[in-house]
Amino acid sequence: MTSVRKRVVARLAATALATALFAAGTIATAGPAVADENPRNGGATATLGELETYDTVVIRRGGHRSEVSGGLFTMEVAGGGTVKTYCIDFGTRARTGVDYKEVGWDASSLAGNANAGKIHWILQNSYPTVDDLDALAGKVGAPSLTPQQAAAGTQAAIWHFSDGIDAMPKNRKAKKLTEWLKKNAEDLAEPDRPSLELNPAAVGGQAGDRLGPVTVSTSADSVVITPDPGAAGLGVNIVDAAGELVTEDTPVTDGTELFFDVPADAGADSTSFTATVTTTVPLGRAFTGIEHETQTMILAGSTDSAVTATATANWAAAPEPEPEPEPEPEPEPVGVVNASETCVDGGVQLELTNAGGGEYTFTVGGEEITVGAGATETHFVPAENKQPYTIEVFGQDAEEPVATFTGVLDCDTSVDNEDEGEDEGDEDNTPAPASTGGSAGTGNDGPDLAETGSSTNPALYGGIALALLIAGGAVVFFLRKKAKS
Repeated sequence: MTSVRKRVVARLAATALATALFAAGTIATAGPAVADENPRNGGATATLGELETYDTVVIRRGGHRSEVSGGLFTMEVAGGGTVKTYCIDFGTRARTGVDYKEVGWDASSLAGNANAGKIHWILQNSYPTVDDLDALAGKVGAPSLTPQQAAAGTQAAIWHFSDGIDAMPKNRKAKKLTEWLKKNAEDLAEPDRPSLELNPAAVGGQAGDRLGPVTVSTSADSVVITPDPGAAGLGVNIVDAAGELVTEDTPVTDGTELFFDVPADAGADSTSFTATVTTTVPLGRAFTGIEHETQTMILAGSTDSAVTATATANWAAAPEPEPEPEPEPEPEPVGVVNASETCVDGGVQLELTNAGGGEYTFTVGGEEITVGAGATETHFVPAENKQPYTIEVFGQDAEEPVATFTGVLDCDTSVDNEDEGEDEGDEDNTPAPASTGGSAGTGNDGPDLAETGSSTNPALYGGIALALLIAGGAVVFFLRKKAKS
């Protein structure tokens, strides 16, 4: 543990402000599932122990000189295993017994630090990764190095890049190591994969969907997926992107996408699965306090450690399906009958209308007339002039008539006959003499009565007139001749 007698007030104030802002943002944006269950997306968790391998480091700042202990911490990994770490947060006090979690650089005090890659290079090229201290001492120009001297020299070089302070081991041999590390450090990339991570740590949706994906990231060859014991009772399965069932016997590799397959009839609920792996935590991963403000650490070495991560799914019940609208019934066919007399044709004209849907069949005088939906057909029924008529129209499948029409066809034809007589009289302008004699008989026993003006033989009339004219002329000639004599 570093023995910092005077805390850096400005650093603490900035850290406190950032922590407050981060907490406020988390409260404002976290969904109910995240707030209630606070699932972690993975990485090793460990408890900070004492500073075990260390030596004295001299800090010069603002004209003041102070001495602190600098070196390696040991952390006990939850589930088994240990990790060795250096400090990368000089201004914050290290609190032993506090739980830490494995995080990426952006989630640690290294966020935005342009020299973070050089710290990674130091971890790769110094103690305890390089455990041959004689070889390391020869490389840096020191006659020898002890583990304590190597740890102090490495920590001083890391503080130079993590916090920008003037730190140098009190031991001359350790000092040579610090100077060599600072001079030769190169920019190495952050470890590309965590020991184990599930991203995101919580998903949501509604019953009947596949909720996810949750992507597995790991530095191990494969991880084991264990569904929550209650998942089976809810009918929820863990499946991969192809829909294949994932069980504890299924090796799940880095980059695999996993889904919660929730049945459609499931009520609103939640479940989870846990990913587990035993592996070494990658060198250069950062560790931050879970619930307390404490010094940020960076991994310098690891034994095989048990690492777990949990992903949670929350879902709402599927909405009740809307009932299929019942099709509107087709309008029933409706028969409508109208009738009108016509003297031209001598009868009654019927108008048979289907005012509904589908076909409708009328029956008139034993004849069936089928009318389409919305259509009208005409049907003529003859009737005798001056005679009463009755017309019954039966509807479709009806035993009683839907309409009955009765009346007398009253068509006056006398006007037409008088006109014809006048036309014939116009052809003969000679007035016809009145009839003489009694009534016309219909037999041969009675006397024949002379009829005047009733004959229809004009040749006969002309012959008689000519005979009378000749006879008259003969009488006149005879009387004149007798008078002369």
